[in-house]
Amino acid sequence: MATEYVTREQLKNQLGIEADDTTRDAKADRAVRAASRAIDRATGRLGRGFWLDEAPTARTYRLDGRVVRGRDGDVLLVDEIGDITGMVVEVSYVTSWSPVTDYETQPDNALADSRPVTGLLRAGRAWALPSARVRVTARFGWPSVPDDIAEAAMIQAARLFKRADSPEGVMGSAEWGVVRLSRRDPDVWALIEPYIIPGFG
Repeated sequence: MATEYVTREQLKNQLGIEADDTTRDAKADRAVRAASRAIDRATGRLGRGFWLDEAPTARTYRLDGRVVRGRDGDVLLVDEIGDITGMVVEVSYVTSWSPVTDYETQPDNALADSRPVTGLLRAGRAWALPSARVRVTARFGWPSVPDDIAEAAMIQAARLFKRADSPEGVMGSAEWGVVRLSRRDPDVWALIEPYIIPGFG
C-alpha cells in the first residue's frame, strides 16, 4: 500500500495556510500524492517505495545472477527489507523448503542506521547450488522514510500546489518579475539521486 512522504498538514504549514482553512485540502492532497509517486518513479521504486509493508510477505529468489561472491562468503541480493523481526529464510532444490539460519544481514548495521537490509551473507560458504531457490518471509521496504525523501516530497508538493498559479510554466514575482519554472527542480533531484536504483536512472 503506497504511502505519502509528507502530510497535508505539513504541506499547509510550509505554504503558510492556516490549519483550519480546509478550502484547499483536496488540492493539497493531490499535490502530496503526485509528489510522492513522482519520487517513486524517478528512483525506480514505483509500487515499492520508501515505506514498510504492514505485514510479512514471502518472496522467492533464484540464485542465478543474485549472488555476489565476496571475501567473507556469498551474499544473496534481496529486495529491501525494513524489519527482520521473525524473518524466515528457506532454501529449496525441488519442492520442499528447508530453513536457513546461518546467515548475516548486509550491509552491517543497516537497520540501526535507518537503512534497509539488501543482502544475506553466508559467511565462509556458498549459498547453494545455482539451481536452488531461496524464499524470504519478512516485512519488506524501508524502516522509515529517509529525511532526504521527505524533504524532496515537500519541495515537489509545494511546487505542484503552486503550479495552478503558473499554468504556462511562468510565475510572477514582485522582486524578480516573471520567472520561468524549470522542468526539474535541482534541489529535488539532488536529494533523491542517491536513492535511485542502480541501472534505472
